[in-house]
Amino acid sequence: MLSLQLPQIYCPFPSMLNPFAKEAEKHTTDWVSRFELVKSDKAWERFRRAKFAMLSARAFPTAGRFELCIAAEFNTWLFLLDDKNDESMFGKMDFLQMVHSFVTMILQNNAVVAPDEGMPLANSFADLWKRMKRIGSAAWQKRFVKSMTDYLDACLWEVENRMRHQAPAVADYIEKRPYTGALFADIELIEVLESIYLPDEVHAHETVKQLSLACNNVVCWANDLFSFDKERRQGDVHNLVLVLKEERGLSLEEAMNEAARMHDAEVRRFIALSESLPAFGEETNDELQRYITVLKAWMRANLDWSFGDTARYRMNITETASGNWLISRL
Repeated sequence: MLSLQLPQIYCPFPSMLNPFAKEAEKHTTDWVSRFELVKSDKAWERFRRAKFAMLSARAFPTAGRFELCIAAEFNTWLFLLDDKNDESMFGKMDFLQMVHSFVTMILQNNAVVAPDEGMPLANSFADLWKRMKRIGSAAWQKRFVKSMTDYLDACLWEVENRMRHQAPAVADYIEKRPYTGALFADIELIEVLESIYLPDEVHAHETVKQLSLACNNVVCWANDLFSFDKERRQGDVHNLVLVLKEERGLSLEEAMNEAARMHDAEVRRFIALSESLPAFGEETNDELQRYITVLKAWMRANLDWSFGDTARYRMNITETASGNWLISRL
């Protein structure tokens, strides 16, 4: 058994849970079955233990039932895409290029064209996009399309690095990580799932953009701390802990501590930004505060789901008397 001491990371935001959580979990399970995204008994057991829908139920705490099901199924789709990429008989580049192609065609032309191996992912994504378009304006759809394209482009960047057996520099990794996690797409969903409508000039304001980026970094860097051992065993270097260790010649413990320090600094940057917002007018300011509340929910949701809900990373994580977390690989 490998035992690692994970530094306690800072997250002062309250835990939240959508009242439709159980319904979204059942709906997502039925949806996965309908589109044959999971087939074998072993895969179904892994799916049930992962509890993907719970992440979205914590991250979108006041979304309605219809909207929460979209969030739960979209994030489930992303996780299952990651799994199918790992399991694919294609070369990794071929598989992701296929996904990039059919997602682009669905988003731009509402056309589902994919080889047999890709049809479950393609058909299920088309179903999601159809439901998203029912509640999203043309301007919102354009932003979401860009977020999904950026995500898939970043996934191809990772594959190119693996093919070259090249670990990214820390600066390059930090630049790309907000896109490889697809969280910008989830952040775009806040508008249509939580009915929070911000004017274009607010979306484009640098402080608001930095709030979204800080939230994204916090979620992704925390996830890197939780998943680094899984990725290390798979030989994948796309993880903040591992790129810090590689570039700076750190021990594993030192790299974990540095990743935790960066995470905590980003949480504090988020708080400082949220306390120095410009005045956009009373009504817009109220909407912006609701938006910030969901960003906070996302950061807390990632911790609560990773520590309490899911078996995704196949680790036992327990809090020690000193306030740190002991991670024991199963």
